[in-house]
Amino acid sequence: MVPVGTGLAGPASAMDGFSFRGHSRKPPRTLRHAEPVLSNPSPEPSFATVPTDQLAGRPGLDLLRDMIAGKLPGPPIALTLNFTLTTVEAGFVVFEGTPKFEFYNPLGTVHGGWAATLLDSAMACAVHSTLPTGQAYTTLEFKLNCVRPITVDTGPVRCEGRVINGGRTIATSEGKLLDAKGRLLAHGTETCLIFAAK
Repeated sequence: MVPVGTGLAGPASAMDGFSFRGHSRKPPRTLRHAEPVLSNPSPEPSFATVPTDQLAGRPGLDLLRDMIAGKLPGPPIALTLNFTLTTVEAGFVVFEGTPKFEFYNPLGTVHGGWAATLLDSAMACAVHSTLPTGQAYTTLEFKLNCVRPITVDTGPVRCEGRVINGGRTIATSEGKLLDAKGRLLAHGTETCLIFAAK
């Protein structure tokens, strides 16, 4: 059994000042991949992969809502890159995150990969929220435009993903990354392949 609140963030010093939904947390313990967390009985968030039967055996909207409620673990990437899923409706999701100095590139701003990860997560999960039981998806391609630099001074950001068109085998979505004042930081589009889950 994996203890709740585990993660893959490396040494404790990498987690100094980390907060999740406004709550400070202790440095993570080690996560063993073979034993994913299936529920979260404590208020401390958990991070792990979701077993395949859980992914395929329920509608996407239910699965994402259970992640927000702490009944299923969040993805380890969310711990590593300091963001979380906060809102989900059919065809629409919101992730929130805060940039950290550890995400900087050599030029003194947050690496574009951080914005790309938030946008990919939001645009893909918007598609996931529309899938019925027995369907899965994967990202085929996404395009990103960075329109403002992001630094630690940017503060908390909000990333919205919305489905543009949901087809039988292909879905497209769009995303916007906004600062706390509502200014656009980056935006993108994504194409996802939909297929039968195994």
